[in-house]
Amino acid sequence: MRRRNAPHLLAFVGAAVLALPTWAVSAPADPPATAAPGSIGSTAQTGKKSMPELPSPYTPNYTRGAVPPQGGQPPDLAYGAYQKGQYVTAFREATKRIEANPKDAAAMTLLGELYNQGLGVKQDPVKAADWYRLAAAQNDPSAMASLGLMALDGRGMPKDPKAGRRWLEQATSQGSPTAAYNLGLILIGTGATADEAAAAAQFRKAADAEIGPAQHDLGVLYLQGRGVPKDPSKAAELFRRGADNGDLASEVEYAILLFNGTGVTKDERAAARYFLHAASRGNAIAQNRVARLYAVGRGVAKNPVEAAAWNLAAAGQGLSDAWLDQTLSGLSADERSRAERLANERIEQR
Repeated sequence: MRRRNAPHLLAFVGAAVLALPTWAVSAPADPPATAAPGSIGSTAQTGKKSMPELPSPYTPNYTRGAVPPQGGQPPDLAYGAYQKGQYVTAFREATKRIEANPKDAAAMTLLGELYNQGLGVKQDPVKAADWYRLAAAQNDPSAMASLGLMALDGRGMPKDPKAGRRWLEQATSQGSPTAAYNLGLILIGTGATADEAAAAAQFRKAADAEIGPAQHDLGVLYLQGRGVPKDPSKAAELFRRGADNGDLASEVEYAILLFNGTGVTKDERAAARYFLHAASRGNAIAQNRVARLYAVGRGVAKNPVEAAAWNLAAAGQGLSDAWLDQTLSGLSADERSRAERLANERIEQR
């Protein structure tokens, strides 16, 4: 997973109780050669993992924090410049708008975003928080969501989890799906069974807004029957939608369900396509699964060189597989060289 530069809510949720199957790092149990890919499966029950990182309103290059007013109008000059990466222009245009209208909440939020990320101006979380507060006073939900995360992180202000939660609740009530997702993370992070249903409800708000991480996490709840009735079909649907929205964890989890025919019609070829796409994006679990598929020729044509290459790529991320190592031990020197070259190319492309 790409490292974020900004502090993140996850640091405060801690070891969330929602286990995330696709990010497990332990190798699968060594299966017999004829059943290698059959070991592909969710590790949702194997342990409690931390949540995947949610792009926050102040994550570098994240563009949902500062959004123009709704109403079908085309993007304004300030926000249009922000989208294009023309941050100095965005700062200038947003400042001009506030001079013309001191209650322009969208322009205030945009300035907060620029100061928080250090885009076009020197990074200054304190100034960012000041602009967010001004926008929040005008009922801007994006500003409220950012303030909530900043209070939770102690960024630009003293750390205050209670205030952070209040800001997220307020942003959620104003319709912010990002705030709803983060609020769900807080609820699921309490470890209380009673909070699981409430967390699911918040995840659903964000999932309905097509936020991929929320679709993944709600899918996990349906897969495990936590806070919602156990329903693998709904889990599969949510994972597919999350994958369509670019969420890597959803992509891998949907591939697992496709391969095993859990909650969805079994389709090994389709599963292989999802695994391959996720593997090309650098996911170690997917790289391991693709290696196993190539090793025995299920969902893809058998190809020991490809199997070895993906196995090496996964091992480079700390995910070793003794079964694959043994199965591929008979490769020739030329085949090993080709596999190493492919693995290095894929690692460099990440």
